[in-house]
Amino acid sequence: MNSQAASDAVAHESDEAVHNPSGRTFLGQPGPLANLFSVELWERFSFYGMQGILAIYMYFAATDGGLGIDEGAALGIVGAYGGSVYLFSILGALVSDRLLGPERTLFGSAAMIMLGHLALAFVPGVPGLLAGLLLVGVGSGGLKSTAATLVGSLYSRDDPRRDAGFSIYYMGINIGGLLGPLITGLAQQMWGFHLGFGLAAVGMAIGLIQYVATRRGLPASVHRVPDPLPRSQYPLWAGIGVGVLALVLVLVLTGVLNAGNLAAVVAGLSVAGAVVIFALLLTSKKLDADERSRVVAFIPLFIGTSAFFALFQQQFTVITLYSDTRLDREILGWEMPISWVQSLNPFFIIVLAPVMAALWTRLGTRQPTTPAKFGVGIILMGSAFLLFLPMASVVAVPVLWIAMIMVVATLGELWLSPVGLSLATKLAPAAYPVLMMALYNLSVALGTALSGSLASFYSAETEVAYFGALGAVTIAIGVMMLLVARPVGRAMRGVR
Repeated sequence: MNSQAASDAVAHESDEAVHNPSGRTFLGQPGPLANLFSVELWERFSFYGMQGILAIYMYFAATDGGLGIDEGAALGIVGAYGGSVYLFSILGALVSDRLLGPERTLFGSAAMIMLGHLALAFVPGVPGLLAGLLLVGVGSGGLKSTAATLVGSLYSRDDPRRDAGFSIYYMGINIGGLLGPLITGLAQQMWGFHLGFGLAAVGMAIGLIQYVATRRGLPASVHRVPDPLPRSQYPLWAGIGVGVLALVLVLVLTGVLNAGNLAAVVAGLSVAGAVVIFALLLTSKKLDADERSRVVAFIPLFIGTSAFFALFQQQFTVITLYSDTRLDREILGWEMPISWVQSLNPFFIIVLAPVMAALWTRLGTRQPTTPAKFGVGIILMGSAFLLFLPMASVVAVPVLWIAMIMVVATLGELWLSPVGLSLATKLAPAAYPVLMMALYNLSVALGTALSGSLASFYSAETEVAYFGALGAVTIAIGVMMLLVARPVGRAMRGVR
């Protein structure tokens, strides 16, 4: 072995010791990936399992085990809750970066999620709903902001296994998302809502126990706080936190903040946050001309992402109601649980993601630019909504038809979602990497909250107008994205 090869081998062994202290491997990857894969699988199992039955739990009558909340308000709460998870991910990132570090933030977040599901399972009525959604929302936001960081910590920047490792991790997300609604939905249909929520808690408990048993194998870097908050500032931020909580409590008790406007409030907060961050970035003297141009280029992509998720996230609002009231769910005399429709998307991701990955690999540099991919993804999502129209006069819509609609929506997701997060990291200014990620999360928060606000306009009587108008408007946004793809691509200044 020549000296250069020997030096490279020593460097590789040193790198491996830093990023994978246990020395174990998992499918050719660092051993701790198995731990994080499992945590994310069970967290998504519990999250989507709970969300699969959340809307019907709220609007089902008390005699059917529900809370008897108005349908429109219930769907709005689901949208607001989904959007708030992405808002809380920004809070989670700050806690991770300045107070606890990513590893302890993930652990605490997972524990909060489990407690939230237990509240939904054991605390009756609206108090259990409020406590459960708050705990799961804050916990999911914290876990979302730290889990990918922990996966990245297992690899050096130039480790060729890195992309494959994230692909395995992403598969865990979709396996959990596939199984959650299937199992909790079946439990809800056979034994009631609270057992369904209880199974979500059990799933998160399994993930938490195995994480605790193996967390010591993670790299030392994830146990450190990257940018510690000076202790002298603790009272200031504690006071701000208490003040915000007090303000929210007053708004709720006075009726200013209520179930009917919660989704609109989350959407408004997302817009306000985005405006502030864009203004901060574009006026900062720490950005050079190229970085400022890239921030401007992200504005239409922010709008496109919000438009996409405003429709895509309706699988938890309008499509849940559609599955309950318009779908023929009977199979050989047995009625399929309402929430099973929500397992279609992760199933199609598992099937189609490798196909899309192979396509992009084969095309190489000939593949469409990211703005063009956004445009196609948005058009596909709008087209999925138009596919509801031929069934408007059908009394009992076949399950295969909704499956076809979800295939089209999933293809749209695969054109837009995987590249969106990556693009945010590539367009981020060197001085503000976290703020660009916050902008991406705000775009998803805005779209998810809008999915709840828009749901209030849906009913069986307005079905044609609802799906037709939203589908057409979204396709128009996608076409506009294709028309501006070239100038946006040039403004990205070398980022593809």
